[in-house]
Amino acid sequence: MGAANINCRYAMSNRFSNYNAQIPARLTTCLNDSGARYEILHEPSEPSTNNQRFPAPAGLVRTAVVRAGKQRVLLVFPSQYRVDLKRFARLIGMPVSLEVADDVKWLFPDCALGAIPPFGNLYGLSTYVDLSVARIEEMVFSAGTSTDSIRLAYLTYTEIVKPFFGLFSIRAPRGSAPDVGQRLAGGKALKRDLTR
Repeated sequence: MGAANINCRYAMSNRFSNYNAQIPARLTTCLNDSGARYEILHEPSEPSTNNQRFPAPAGLVRTAVVRAGKQRVLLVFPSQYRVDLKRFARLIGMPVSLEVADDVKWLFPDCALGAIPPFGNLYGLSTYVDLSVARIEEMVFSAGTSTDSIRLAYLTYTEIVKPFFGLFSIRAPRGSAPDVGQRLAGGKALKRDLTR
């Protein structure tokens, strides 16, 4: 299903190379079946010839998996923000805890560790989008691999995923160390229980 489902609705950025067949087929199928216009961005895993990484694209969003009661939910928020678990617990009215990547990798068998796309609907999870993302005209998110991202209009995303909305993230201080709200990378995030 992988590469065969990619059609003329996507465009490759000129600074990136070919479509990566490692992108989950369920993601590309969902985008194609919805008629979405999107762009696959591929950043080489090796630094450029002058040892510089490409800067983060505008509109970059991250994801985190949170346990809320007996269920898990997917949170989507801007990359320069972090999740405020107390605020999210108040929003949904129950205790929550951040899940570490090793505890949820089985939920995302076709994704690289720490590269979960913001499509909880494709994995049987409710999706919550922080309202600060609504200011983004086009969002860029992980495409399920460590080197691929997808650029998609925010309104198209909300039409496809039909997420819940709320205020649950706060701007992270510049230069701050990785935090509980950071994307689940390598299972190093701490698991914390927070109540209202």
